[in-house]
Amino acid sequence: MRRDDGWILEPVEAPPAIRPPPAAIRELAAAAGVTLNGDAPWDIRIRDAGAYRRILAQGSLGFGEAYMDGLWECERLDQLFDRLLRSGVEEKIDGMLRLRLLGDVLRHSLFNLQSGRRAFQVGERHYDIGNDVFEAMLDPSLSYSCAYWHDAASLRDAQHRKLDMICRKLELRPGERLLEIGCGWGGLAFHAANYYGVEVTGITVSKEQQAVAESRCAGLPVSIGLMDYRKLDGRFDKVVSVGMFEHVGPKNYATYFDTVNRVLKADGLFLLHTIGTAVTTPRTDPWIDKYIFPNGKLPSAVEIAAAVERRFLIEDWHNFGPDYDRTLMAWWDNFQTAWPFLEARYGKRFYRMWKYYLMSCAGFFRSRQGQLWQMVLSKPERIPAYRSVR
Repeated sequence: MRRDDGWILEPVEAPPAIRPPPAAIRELAAAAGVTLNGDAPWDIRIRDAGAYRRILAQGSLGFGEAYMDGLWECERLDQLFDRLLRSGVEEKIDGMLRLRLLGDVLRHSLFNLQSGRRAFQVGERHYDIGNDVFEAMLDPSLSYSCAYWHDAASLRDAQHRKLDMICRKLELRPGERLLEIGCGWGGLAFHAANYYGVEVTGITVSKEQQAVAESRCAGLPVSIGLMDYRKLDGRFDKVVSVGMFEHVGPKNYATYFDTVNRVLKADGLFLLHTIGTAVTTPRTDPWIDKYIFPNGKLPSAVEIAAAVERRFLIEDWHNFGPDYDRTLMAWWDNFQTAWPFLEARYGKRFYRMWKYYLMSCAGFFRSRQGQLWQMVLSKPERIPAYRSVR
């Protein structure tokens, strides 16, 4: 059923008669202003009591998988996650699941989950799922990162403004060499080469992205390589990395920034565009890790600043995290509109997984636990003064 505002709602009948929820789950929900089997758009409607067992045993992972399997429903998942995250539910669940949390922390502490050997896993398991999903969901530039909505009326306009703002922040000049670490489907490479006259070298760990980017940038001074950032060489006037640092991991921050330092010219600029967390944490969300971005880890401001120290100077730090909420909701509207054409290939469980992914992330940014940073960095030996751009 499609509402006047464009949302397609799955039929939500009265919940079947099932046993009352355990007190621990009821209290966690109540602390966030959420009622189990309530009538508000953000309320959780239990369809199968097995959902309780999964949540108590597996926390966030069990919560997400129970939704994917249809054990509970919610009309507005974005509003639900905004409320849950503002209430600090993650910390409360962590207290209930100390042994499982300890295992997750140890996994990230003891093992390099973003090693060179694992570098291509996220490409194979996420970015290569099918270009048709991303083409349906994203704007024409296929920008899979936060748009810049200042004075923008549409997703297309907001992404164009983001791409152009990056080029202006980097002070691109015709004939310069630009390195893009994590080039996606080539949207920024095309924009920089076409409108600013620079020569672009882009790298990605996704075969699908490489093929699309090469086709899109045909005829422009753009080369796209399938490679891990640790293998980079050469010298570049400017370096940019958009939506890739989330896959680097704390154990590799030093290597990452050392690599950029090695290939960037003395008077160059480096722009880092990344999601960040408001608070430093040693863990990552297990559902996101399993189903969306394997081996990922969001940085905090403290972690970035520590890794940058003695390597770069911070010329500018721009936070427009609330724009990611709006970007994700726009992606959801596009995906939902295109779903009738995608359904036969992907099926209902994928639909519920993708909805949970986009809506939970929208709630993450709406709650302000999620940040979106653009940082401009330079080497200490750079002489010209840098002026911030918006």
